[in-house]
Amino acid sequence: MKLSIRSKFSVGMVFLLIILALSIFSAYYMNKLSKETGAILKENYLSVVYARELAGGLTNINQEITNSFLTNRKSDSLYIRKELNIIDKSLQLEKNNFTEPGEDKLVLGFETGLKEYRDSIVKLFDSSQPASYVLNLQKKYSGLYQQLMLLSQMNGKAIEVKTDNNKISSQEALTQMTIIATLCFIIALFYSYSFSSYSNERFSQLYNGIKEIRSNDYAKRLNLEGTDEFYEISLIVNEMADKINENIQNTAQTSKEDFDREKSLYNVQELQRILGQMKSIEKQAVEIIAKFESNI
Repeated sequence: MKLSIRSKFSVGMVFLLIILALSIFSAYYMNKLSKETGAILKENYLSVVYARELAGGLTNINQEITNSFLTNRKSDSLYIRKELNIIDKSLQLEKNNFTEPGEDKLVLGFETGLKEYRDSIVKLFDSSQPASYVLNLQKKYSGLYQQLMLLSQMNGKAIEVKTDNNKISSQEALTQMTIIATLCFIIALFYSYSFSSYSNERFSQLYNGIKEIRSNDYAKRLNLEGTDEFYEISLIVNEMADKINENIQNTAQTSKEDFDREKSLYNVQELQRILGQMKSIEKQAVEIIAKFESNI
């Protein structure tokens, strides 16, 4: 199916719009992917931070209990309660930030163990406890600390995996967009070259034909095939040439008829002049004959 110049130009503009849309969509998609990945990684990173804060608070409490036992003094209850409050806040934040499968069970198990550990510390405040009791607190601390290390490792591993997956997804998306954009660009470039060559060739044919017609060669006709605007212009030019040629022929015929008419009129006038001269000669001849007869 042959297309008009306007249709071909519209198709070219569609290709350009597709390339522009792909560029905008690629930028939007990559930006969205980056934001989503950043948000997910941030959640995992916060879980690592909360786990470290919880481990730090437990370590501070354990050190206070151990030092007070070794120095044979009473543990600083205000300091321990302060650390427990910090642990409670970090634990609550972590409970609102579950991101990995099994993380909720791990945190809930930690919370249960922490409650038992807290109750044991309260008993330590009330009265002095034997070394076995302190050792039992050490074991509970170690168990809680191990759970926090698992929580930290779980989210740390998730960060690595998600980062790698993000790199792969971004690379795949970038590759796909690049391939599609390259294909569209090649098609648009080929189409632009083809359209330009076609238009130049058609314009040259039209221009040269009009030049020949303008040089008084009104019998020349433009033979452009197709259905585009150049073909329509060639039909209009041919129609104008036909009318001009027809007018010239009509003018020539009219001039010839006028010339013949003027020539005939001239012959009649000349004949009338000759006839007038002949009548004058005849009159003079009659007068001469009359004079001649009167003399006789």
